[in-house]
Amino acid sequence: MLSRQIMAVGLLLALYASGVVAQDDILRTASGRPDLSGTYDTATLTPLQRPQRFGDRPALTSEEAATVQADPSALRAFFGIGAAGSDERGGNFTAEAGDPDRVAPPSGGDGSAGAAGNVGGYNTFWIDRGTGVFQVDGEWRTSIITNPANGRRPPMTDEAASAASQRAAFFRPNTGTAWWLADDLNALGPYDDPEIRPLAERCLLGFGSVGGPPMLPVLYNNLKKIVQTDDYVLIFVEMVHDARIVRMNQEHSPSEIRHWLGDSIGRWDGDTLVVDTTNFNDSPALGGASRNLHVVERFTRFDENTLLYQFTVDDPTVWTEPWGGEYVWPTSQDRVYEYACHEANYSFQGILGGARILEEDMRKAAAGSGDDQ
Repeated sequence: MLSRQIMAVGLLLALYASGVVAQDDILRTASGRPDLSGTYDTATLTPLQRPQRFGDRPALTSEEAATVQADPSALRAFFGIGAAGSDERGGNFTAEAGDPDRVAPPSGGDGSAGAAGNVGGYNTFWIDRGTGVFQVDGEWRTSIITNPANGRRPPMTDEAASAASQRAAFFRPNTGTAWWLADDLNALGPYDDPEIRPLAERCLLGFGSVGGPPMLPVLYNNLKKIVQTDDYVLIFVEMVHDARIVRMNQEHSPSEIRHWLGDSIGRWDGDTLVVDTTNFNDSPALGGASRNLHVVERFTRFDENTLLYQFTVDDPTVWTEPWGGEYVWPTSQDRVYEYACHEANYSFQGILGGARILEEDMRKAAAGSGDDQ
């Protein structure tokens, strides 16, 4: 059933691109514009960046497509995704991840990937990244990114790469130890102040640019709801209930006015909604991007069940060239419920309090060994 649905979408997009499907066949508002209103499930197994083994090949071969049609589970093998019901990080709990009777992890974790040495945080119980991939122009795409030709983000500038390396060194994975005190027992650490924790962890923005722009699929909570009028388009995002408000036929706000999700203005290019977004603050949702980020998005409805989302990213202070891509948004009958992201941030008491305990353990161990750092 899944394969037939995906094939039907791909055929429709191919027919539209060739002009076989008339634009009069799409839903329209009273003012004659395409009606984009509705709820969409943007989850897909198609990766953002193309696995390197595909090279510059943007689509699966006919043989690979035949394999997928016969066995949709083969998609996970093609894209290197763990089997459904497993721990997709490949940690030691892979075989036990779906077992409700499994024993508790050892104190402090088992040392594998995951929070505090994998004490049983995320596994696929929490993950809903979709069950299929998408087709465009009849092709089973190997990545969401289509530009550059290798389907991967372009290299970072030297300055941006250096900054990313410094961030990675400071925000290392939680190993269950106060590693930041290893060389200096009085050193500042990544848990000293809630204001320095990542925005998604603070529930200010969804992670992985799920709210965008660009709006990209993530591990879960991939629903989007569009509410459209002639003057505004609201894009309501399931994760952290981010709400993007696109002002139609307006100018951008003054450059000194900055927004978490940027300043989005829209216009119609024929039957395609074009959204131009600038004026980001210093930490856009798109990982690694800067306040100089500029994103152009295109929303095109093909029928009552299908929308094509395209985007171009330009941030010359971070990437050496613009990059972009496209993927299909199918409609969904699911409802967008409230997203309670550790309400009132009470989890931060545990996050910061846990760090204080680890620091105390580190200092006691140092005192016991005679280390007077």
